Parts: sequence; structure tokens; C-alpha cells
Amino acid sequence: MGAVIGIDLGTTFCAVATLDETGRPIIVHNQEGQNITPSCVALDGPNSILVGEVSRRIWTTSTKNRAAARFKRDMGTSVTYQIEDKHFTPTELSTFVLKKLLKDATTSLGQIHDAVVTIPANFSNEAREATMAAAKAAGLNISYIINEPTAAALYYSFKSGQDMHGNYVVYDLGGGTFDVSVIKVDGQNIEVLATNGIIRLGGIDFDEALQAIVAKKFKEVSGKELEANQYSRGQAEDDKKSLSIRKSVTVDVGFQAITVTREEFEQSISSRIAQAEMLCEATIADAKLLRTDISEVFLAGGSTRLPIVRESINRVFGMEPTSTVNVDEVVALGAALYAAYKGNQSKLTPVQRGSVNQIQVIESTSMCYGTLAMNNSGTLAARMENSVIITKGTRIPCSVTEIFYTQADGQTVVGLEITESTANETDPAFVKILWRGTLELPGGRPMNQPISVTYSYDENQIMHCSFVDVTSGRKTEVQKSIISQGAEGVTSVDQFLVE
Repeated sequence: MGAVIGIDLGTTFCAVATLDETGRPIIVHNQEGQNITPSCVALDGPNSILVGEVSRRIWTTSTKNRAAARFKRDMGTSVTYQIEDKHFTPTELSTFVLKKLLKDATTSLGQIHDAVVTIPANFSNEAREATMAAAKAAGLNISYIINEPTAAALYYSFKSGQDMHGNYVVYDLGGGTFDVSVIKVDGQNIEVLATNGIIRLGGIDFDEALQAIVAKKFKEVSGKELEANQYSRGQAEDDKKSLSIRKSVTVDVGFQAITVTREEFEQSISSRIAQAEMLCEATIADAKLLRTDISEVFLAGGSTRLPIVRESINRVFGMEPTSTVNVDEVVALGAALYAAYKGNQSKLTPVQRGSVNQIQVIESTSMCYGTLAMNNSGTLAARMENSVIITKGTRIPCSVTEIFYTQADGQTVVGLEITESTANETDPAFVKILWRGTLELPGGRPMNQPISVTYSYDENQIMHCSFVDVTSGRKTEVQKSIISQGAEGVTSVDQFLVE
């Protein structure tokens, strides 16, 4: 009987969880005996990959291209990372990390039957697909992904040991990304009312802010520019953690003693914290609630340990946040519950099935999806506009069909676009084009021929679209899901041994 696992594939650290014999989610230790694994990759020879703490030490101390990290922020993009003389995509690097996590879990648990990988709520469609590709290339039996704040909410609901009723907030600030979700909980039923996120906001940015302070002070006292190897990323991260419990830290740099106060550090990141506050307020509004409607604020992600973050939460929500578990582990623990809930429950023990058979999770869309079409309303000159088909906050899975019409007599082709936006935006300049294509039409017909456009959004929040000429039946389909396909974009993983 294979185990089920939940994986928090984090920007800086990863964690794996499973259900124990009592049906309780627990963290699975890696082969080094640690609860979390750094999301760092290095080369150990021409065909050997190192993942984890050793790679992290190389990355934090080296100014050369000897290791890669933080690549989660570029998932689904064309960005590549150089390690030694080789280049890797973020998908390939994530594959190496997931292979290491799977190897560790298999060593500890034996056969792994089902897995769920978490992603930021605000991940783009391409980033979601890239995550699925990496998981499949790593050899994981994966059918579902889940938003990180939803996984955290699931664990907090389970952990309470009693029925929770009301509206809650999950505040997830990790190493690289920030997510905030408003959820409605009724016992073991969880409904996501609204969710928002910032892909590039997290502990990484706070480390860099501290490095900038030290560099500035070093130049003031020495007249010299601070070299990269004089105050490493690892040192900045350690000093940032010290400032969470101390009022100041003193750094020895180039025979100079540089003191940084917590006040200076917090001032340097205050604009980032304000950005998170505004997003929290917008998410409450998206959920059509007031802050007084929120019962509790749950924490996830290591950066929530910063005093300025907790003070910010208190300022926005008027309450102290709740943290009943290690904030680095809560997402993985919730993902393990979701893996058992969505997976083949015949593989679970009766006790484990009893732990999850009452769970119900209802997600909602975190983006708007639409297409470009001509607006021929009587008061406006004809112009191209973005027409939203699936609005942000729609319950998923869902499917929406709208009818559009051809613009000219004898029209033989229709240009097609799939758009993504963070709001109900009509201006094409402010939307992202996910895909472009065409639909071929029969000739010799008058204008105003109906074109049926259907967008379906699955449980992994991946789009499936079809464009159909109603009269002739001709159609163009865009299958964005890669569940049944190979691991596209992963070309190098089979060439390397992951240590």
C-alpha cells in the first residue's frame, strides 16, 4: 500500500509531509535528517546534481555561477540559469529538487502512490503548467496541484480539532512569494472566497535590503565599494533572522565593524510591507467582507517571523495572527491532507480515510481570463477590447461559454487570443496574451456568423479553451493542461544523477 505525500515546493526551502497511521499529517525528514530541504541546485561533476544544504552553502558563499536558487520565481518563463558551463530552465531545476524530495520520501516511506505539489495562488497559467511538467519529469504520480494558502488553511482547520465556522485569512509570506487568501470555513468544508499574491515579494527581498544597508555603511566608513564576497547572501539571511529577536546586529566586513539596527532594517523594507498591506485590504474587499468579519489570521511561510510583518498584520486586521505549527511546514502538512483527499482512497488505511472523508475544498480563480474582440456598440467607434469570459473569484472547476460574431462579409479567418489579467480589464494594453491562433472559416457567408467560445478551468487551475464556428462546426481547441502529456520543457533531467 503506497503512501501519499504533499510537497511544498518553496522558493528557498521545500518540505514533504504524509499521513501517519492515525491519519495525522506529519513531516517526512530528508536523508540528512532535516524537516526542510533548501531549493538549491549545484553540479558535482559533469553528470551529477547536488540538491539541498550542500548546494545552498555553495550558493550563499560563491559569487560565481556554481549553484542556482530562487528559480521558482521564473517558472513558466524563458529565463535560464547557468551552473558552471551548463544552462538550465527553472522547470529543469525544479525537477532536480523534486527528484531529491521523492528519493528522500521513498527511502523513508517506501512506495509513493499519490503526490500533490503546492504553488503560489498568483502563479500564472504557464507557471502552473511548468510545475506540473517538473513533477511528472521527477517521476511523481501527480494529478493535482493546490494553492499554498489553501493547503495552509486545510491544515489549520484540521489542526484545530474542532469545527471552525467563519471567515479566516491565510497570510503566506515565504522566501520568494506572498499570498493572502480569505476563506470561509464550515467544519471541514473550506471555500476560498478571494485570493491575491505577489510573485516577487519575500525573504529574498529582505535579505537584499540588508545587504544594501551594509554596503552603504561600508562605503561611508571605508570609502570603498563592498565586494559581493565580503557580505554573502547567507550572512545577510542569518543577520535578518537575528534582527527578529535583537535590536541590532554588528557585522565584520573588510576589517570594519558595521552595526545595523532593527529600525534601519525595517525602514528599508517598509515599502514592501505596505505593498502587502494594500493587497490584504484589496483581498478583503474582493471577498465582499469587512475586516471585522474576519475571525482569525493564520500564518504560513518563514518570513512571517519578522516582527514588522506581525505588527503589519495587527494593523490591517486588528488582531494578533495565529501560528500553531512551524510556519515552514504548514503548507506541506495541508498538501498531505489534500493528497489523501483527492487521491485514490483505496490506498489509505481505514483510519486515514476517516481523517479525510469529511474534507471538502472549494477553490476559486485567482485571475480573469478572456479574449480580444471588436466592440461595435452604437455609441463607440469599433475598437478591439478585452472581453472577460471567466472572472476572478469564480468557483472552480467551471466552464463558461460566450458567443461572438464575425465582422465582415466573406470572412474566412478569425484571429484568436487567450488573455489573462488580474482584474476585469477591457484595455488590451493591460492584459497578458497567453496564446494566439486562428480559426479557419468557410467563404461566401455574410457577417455576424456566430463563434462559440468556451473556457473551462480545471481543479488545477489550468485553462482549456475551444473556439467553434457554430454553423460549420469548424473549431480550434487549446489544451493548456499537460496532465496527459510528457514533461515538455524538461530536456536534461535524464542526463543527470540527483544526489
